[in-house]
Amino acid sequence: MLPCYYVCQYIMEVLTAVILGIVQGITEFLPISSTGHLILVQELLGVSAVYGLSFDAILHLATALAVGIYFRKDFLRMAYAFLYRITGRPVPKGDEKLLILLIIGTIPAAVLGFFLEGYMETVFRSAVLVAWTLILGALVFLFAEWVGKRYMEQENLPTKWKAVWIGFFQSLALIPGMSRSGMTMSAGLIFGLTREAAARFGFMLAFPIILGSGGKKFLDLFNSGTFDANIAPIIWGSIAAFVSGLMAIHLLLQFVKNHSLTVFAVYRILLAILVLLFLV
Repeated sequence: MLPCYYVCQYIMEVLTAVILGIVQGITEFLPISSTGHLILVQELLGVSAVYGLSFDAILHLATALAVGIYFRKDFLRMAYAFLYRITGRPVPKGDEKLLILLIIGTIPAAVLGFFLEGYMETVFRSAVLVAWTLILGALVFLFAEWVGKRYMEQENLPTKWKAVWIGFFQSLALIPGMSRSGMTMSAGLIFGLTREAAARFGFMLAFPIILGSGGKKFLDLFNSGTFDANIAPIIWGSIAAFVSGLMAIHLLLQFVKNHSLTVFAVYRILLAILVLLFLV
């Protein structure tokens, strides 16, 4: 009986990790908030204490890998542009410009995340807050769509100052429920980008932030000794997050070519209402 108990417990831990991994992979890139959904799903499954912030960080690393793989050609071209610049060779202007814009856009989220991440993780991690920020984010989406439609011509890349503002919008993802991809896409629309360009720029802009945040939490998890105790669930959860993340990136980029963010705004509002009705 005892071995059977441990086998069943192991299967449940792996299954739970896979579910959380799929949730992370899909919601990291769809504009519906990965952190917010992880908090809600963990509360529903009753595993918040077991699969907490450190486990979330490992899943973030898996989704960062998904971004790196999906946009590998863009990142390689930017890397070559950087090498060409420091070696004095002719630099492809478009690749260098994109690299500079991504560096500029990363600064606001990196600075604010460094100072505010710990506070956000302890104070702003509740289902009630997620519900209200889901609604707030939906309103941002609707406003962005309204502003975006007013542009006669839309651009494929922001200016340097617009990249800074998009970076500030990305910082709002520190608040669970706001959504990193949702905020960067909204900012892109507000500042005159096409939906597809806003999504692509937002995904690539998120890469260093997700990688840095997840890497820091991974080291905390490893140093605490928790990593060794939960190695199997972490591995399976990471695989699930990586695969579902790749799929979500591709599907969203295809979706935004011909559709607005309104459907995601409606989903967020409906989910928030359900949370306030049944989880509060």
